[in-house]
Amino acid sequence: MKPSNPMRVVLVGAGYVAHHHMSALRRLAFVEVVGVCDRNLAAAEAFATRFAIPHAAASLAGLAMLRPAVVHVLTPPASHAAIALEALSMGCSVLVEKPMADSAAHCRVLMIEAAKRGLLLGVNHSDLYDPVLRRALDAARSGRIGRVLSVDVVRSSDYPPYAGGPLPAQVTQGSYPFRDLGVHGLYTLEAFLGEVRGLEARFQASGHDPNLHFDQWQATADCEDGTGRLWLSWATRPLENRLVVHGSHGRIEVDRFLQTCRVIRPLPGPKLAGILAHGLAGAAATLVQVPWNVLRFATGRLRPSPGVQRAVEAFALAAYDNASPPCGGEAALRVARLLDRVCAEPDRLLAARRAQQHEALRPADVLVTGGTGFLGRRLVSALRRKGLRVRVLARRQPPGWPPDPGVQLVTGNLGDPVIVDHAVDGVATVYHLGAAMRGSRGDFEAGTVHGTRNVVGACTRHAARLVHVSSMGILDHAGRDRSVPLREDSMRDPHPELRGEYTRAKLLAEDCVRGAAAAGLPAVVVRPGQIFGPGAGHVPPNGVLALAGIWLAVGSGAQPLPLVYVDDVVDALLLAGSSDGATGRVFNIVDPTPISQAEYLRACRNVAGCPPVVRVPAAAMLALAAGMELLGWLLRRPVPLTRYRVRSLRPLCNFDLGAAARLGWSPGIGSTLGMALTFGDAPPGPDAGGVLATPRSGGGIESDTSAG
Repeated sequence: MKPSNPMRVVLVGAGYVAHHHMSALRRLAFVEVVGVCDRNLAAAEAFATRFAIPHAAASLAGLAMLRPAVVHVLTPPASHAAIALEALSMGCSVLVEKPMADSAAHCRVLMIEAAKRGLLLGVNHSDLYDPVLRRALDAARSGRIGRVLSVDVVRSSDYPPYAGGPLPAQVTQGSYPFRDLGVHGLYTLEAFLGEVRGLEARFQASGHDPNLHFDQWQATADCEDGTGRLWLSWATRPLENRLVVHGSHGRIEVDRFLQTCRVIRPLPGPKLAGILAHGLAGAAATLVQVPWNVLRFATGRLRPSPGVQRAVEAFALAAYDNASPPCGGEAALRVARLLDRVCAEPDRLLAARRAQQHEALRPADVLVTGGTGFLGRRLVSALRRKGLRVRVLARRQPPGWPPDPGVQLVTGNLGDPVIVDHAVDGVATVYHLGAAMRGSRGDFEAGTVHGTRNVVGACTRHAARLVHVSSMGILDHAGRDRSVPLREDSMRDPHPELRGEYTRAKLLAEDCVRGAAAAGLPAVVVRPGQIFGPGAGHVPPNGVLALAGIWLAVGSGAQPLPLVYVDDVVDALLLAGSSDGATGRVFNIVDPTPISQAEYLRACRNVAGCPPVVRVPAAAMLALAAGMELLGWLLRRPVPLTRYRVRSLRPLCNFDLGAAARLGWSPGIGSTLGMALTFGDAPPGPDAGGVLATPRSGGGIESDTSAG
């Protein structure tokens, strides 16, 4: 039962950490969360709906009328100081997610303002409240490993994918990874070894994620009572979060992810016997502790991010009782001073790199997005043979990128509207091939959806012609009648969200282009079939799933594939870029010569390292998918395989290619010769599966096969 005058709390930021704050606050009877704000108002409203919070707004000022007593600042570090200062000026005590601010100067301003107003200012040093770390601290302080001499913190992580729009801090701030997780490591070292007196840090760029530049950090801290080391990585897998405390008479090993803590002390007897005994004891402890922790998590006794939630509870109690906050400003200021010294150089280096990205560009005739990919490289080469000056926008410079004064490489993310506009400025034609091919929804949002919107917007502003490469994947695979010829206006997938993020994103991207074309943008949409050619032999064909090092071919091998040789796609793109009659239209580009899935898979055997193929009946895959759907329903989790996805594995066939013919396109190389060029084998003969195909007017094919 809540008291008659509960403590009113507002959350600023509706990201993932806000969920943990809310989970902790809703358990406290004396707290009432009255509002949430986020500059993404839709996110704030969704969060408010989920947790029954009465008010949502786009800014803290929009919630000032609620007169909160406490504000939680849960935004990226660069915004902490401004928001916390605004909250203090409203008369609110403030809990800030670490770090308090991104400079010692800003920390001092906040501390002075809080002291002047008699308000609480706390920082969420959540790692110090992690139950398993507390156990390690208790063991060390009780002397179980003798004198603590050194501590090693090892942490790997990842960030939610950049989903387009204004660049987040991890993209624009070179020191962001260390400011984010290095702070945790420094507080942990101080807890075991006393105050950090000196800090040296080294940083590297592995190139693993082009959106996160300096993703490997090593730091050595000279502390009051010993030496601490931090190793932070956003490039290594699997993820780990470990702590090793070395003492004069033992060590403590902590796995923060598994919530396990082991104290290892010297054993009497031979050294080898002790090593073996510790190994066996560790294995036995893991067999017991890990399943036990899984059970605790499943039953709610072990909460997600327990350190965050316990720290939130501790600050709420302090604010309610008007007591000193558990983690105040002095410790935050001390760590901020350390960060100022080690973060200046990576910030400077990345700022210089980003400035270089936006330098004035040489004149160019065309821009190719995704020009470093399989199709993009062939298109760039063809454009150069025509004497055109080419500009390429890519996420990174690939190894072995050939030097050519007629090709200018611009690096940046398609989701970034600023870099896209910069790349489009001054060109007459844009060939938009860039898109996400794998990853989470955020990856597809940035690389495909936002990327296409940015390209369309830039082409509109700079009066550039747009040739957009779409995908046959957006068409209805599961429900279409194969006896009806497939044309450009054939039904698209009615449930793209059930097919997967690639289909959903490509459909939204095509809609964006077609909408702009209807509004007057000179745009053309080209939908190639399955593109193949030398170098693509490791890509599974339509109707085949790559899983655990094997290819699962679903259904009959007699199914014809919608193949098109890579150079023939390039020919279609060049026609789409030059034909006045093509603007505003969509073109399906597929070779009319039928090649069956079985023929293609046999040819793939000529490629070194091609995975083994296992043929699975469609009925068996449907049964497996039904079982996975049931499991997902029981666990309330999405599953990677559904019956709809299995039904959608059927390759498309029976194309009416009249529109492509009117564009002036016909395959110059074709599937038969293309197979020989790709796989180094003789052109395949008729397939034993019995696929029959006859040319239609317009160059399409129709098939009598009913293979699914």
